[in-house]
Amino acid sequence: MTQDVLASFPAIEIKKDESLSHYTNTKTGGPADYVAFPKSISETKSLIDFANANELPLTVIGNASNLIVKDGGIRGLTLILTKMAQIHASETEVVAEAGAALIATTKVACKASLTGLEFAAGIPGSIGGAVFMNAGAYGGEMSEVVKEVTVITREGQLKTLTNAELDFGYRHSTVQDYGDTVVTATFKLTPGNQTKIQARMDKLNTLRAAKQPLEWPSCGSVFKRPTGYFTGKLIHDAGLQGHQIGGAQVSKKHAGFIINVDHATATDYMDMIHYVQKVVYEKFGVHLETEVRIIGTDVK
Repeated sequence: MTQDVLASFPAIEIKKDESLSHYTNTKTGGPADYVAFPKSISETKSLIDFANANELPLTVIGNASNLIVKDGGIRGLTLILTKMAQIHASETEVVAEAGAALIATTKVACKASLTGLEFAAGIPGSIGGAVFMNAGAYGGEMSEVVKEVTVITREGQLKTLTNAELDFGYRHSTVQDYGDTVVTATFKLTPGNQTKIQARMDKLNTLRAAKQPLEWPSCGSVFKRPTGYFTGKLIHDAGLQGHQIGGAQVSKKHAGFIINVDHATATDYMDMIHYVQKVVYEKFGVHLETEVRIIGTDVK
């Protein structure tokens, strides 16, 4: 079947038995049976149609910044959309392809003197991933700026979803529920002062660098914020800051992050996540729900 995929798409970069640790921000993850890097919506749709016709499991990944791929890897066909990265600005809108970096999109908006995306200036995800999980920071989130997105449904149909149809919630959108693949997003922004926009972005990036362990591989914020609590404080107060399992460590800089300090595996990450959940629940009766997306298969 792998040969069939390679033969069917000679113009698309496709790798067989490729370790996904090369692409995840944690630098962990097992091999994908085969991974494709489409450069356009039409190529993405063709690959999805092929997976459907051949009953192949399909996984779609963007910048893999808030993702853990298990050490057993991913079966079937994995699409990494980072080569779909076009960004265009108009008078009041920015349109970005799913693989475009969110940080790059905020820079385009700033250059066009459009305000509204400053909160995302330091979020290391892709546009598709940001829509998927309604990414947010510093009081802003995707739900406030997304006008509409174009998706390819699991059945291979192109479809446009409005902001209301995306049913955004805390770290949630309907894209998660139906398995759609985001291919473009349109942001409705407001004309503003470029100097002030840049100053706001610079300020937020300075705050982020001061508080977060950006110098280490990580999957970003591991847990969702429990109602009435701050996740990092709970983990800190539980005495877990600096705790290490294998090569995965609860960051000493920000307890809400788990960093790869010594050739960690995905299993190290998952063991640490479960341990943190267990200790925090025992001490405070609060269940920490994961924000990070965990996919793939366990090692046999």
